[in-house]
Parts: sequence; C-alpha cells; structure tokens
Amino acid sequence: MAQSVHRMPALTLNTDGHPHPRENALVGLTAVLGVIAFATSFFHNLHVLTSWTGLFGIFTGLLGMFVSVTTAERFVLMITLGASAIGFYLGIARGGLWG
Repeated sequence: MAQSVHRMPALTLNTDGHPHPRENALVGLTAVLGVIAFATSFFHNLHVLTSWTGLFGIFTGLLGMFVSVTTAERFVLMITLGASAIGFYLGIARGGLWG
C-alpha cells in the first residue's frame, strides 16, 4: 500500500505546519519597513522618511521577535530588522526625525 507524504512548500514561514497570522503579519510589515528604510537611506534628502520607517521597522521587528514561533520567522525578522536599523541610523546621521 502506498503511503501519501504531505510535503510543505519550500518557501514558508510556518515550518511547524500551523498558521501564524499575527506573527506573519509582523514579519511582512517589518520586511516592508526595512526595505523602504534601507532603500531610501541612499538618498540624502529622504532622511525623514528613512529615519521614521527605520524606527517603526525596529519596533515591529522587536515585537515580532518577541512573539515569533518558528526559525524561519526569526531569520527574516533579523535580516529586515538589520535593514531597518541601518536605515534608521543613516537617517538620524543625515538630519534626524524632524529635519
């Protein structure tokens, strides 16, 4: 008798097989904020956007690390938390939160 094997997709944050909508939302929000903060850090005149998105990315990333369940979530959170921090620090160095 053939046994059916349930394989999980290769790209998933739910490596334990359970859905984590709150944790995945925090990962996605941190990823978006981290990419925006890092990408806008290359432009000197966007330091207000860079510093605010970096600051919010740091807060959501730390909250996401606090409630994360799987290693895949923590991996993505650490990468995007680092991008948020780099954007935040460069935004602060170039003029700060209020200009």
